[in-house]
Amino acid sequence: MATITKFEDIEIWQLARKLNKEMYPFLQSLIDTRNYELNKQMERASGSIMDNVAEGFERDGTREFIQFLAISKGSAGEIRSQLYRALDRNLITEDQFNKFQIDCKLIGDKIGKFMNYLNNSNIKGKKFTTTTQK
Repeated sequence: MATITKFEDIEIWQLARKLNKEMYPFLQSLIDTRNYELNKQMERASGSIMDNVAEGFERDGTREFIQFLAISKGSAGEIRSQLYRALDRNLITEDQFNKFQIDCKLIGDKIGKFMNYLNNSNIKGKKFTTTTQK
């Protein structure tokens, strides 16, 4: 696996950003239907996926990164559940629902695989590397 130097290079962050961008018009439509609380919850959860990947990466420690990835994975599941609420209330089309479900499931699966990789690696993170100055 190539060394990742910034969180923007992480595929799951890129996918989460894309999901967040694609969900925005739907989230705006919730405001139009006066579903403010569902809008707020879904907005926070969709942002949480990408934000927790970024924050965990910036902590420079693998254990902390895995913890933040777990939160991110949970947020992907939260959006999937919230999408059912939107579907049951006829606030989302079947096509939108299916697309977002697939995207969230893919992101969650990739996060899980990445967590598994990190758990089984010897990588500890930048803050655990030592350099000797002369």
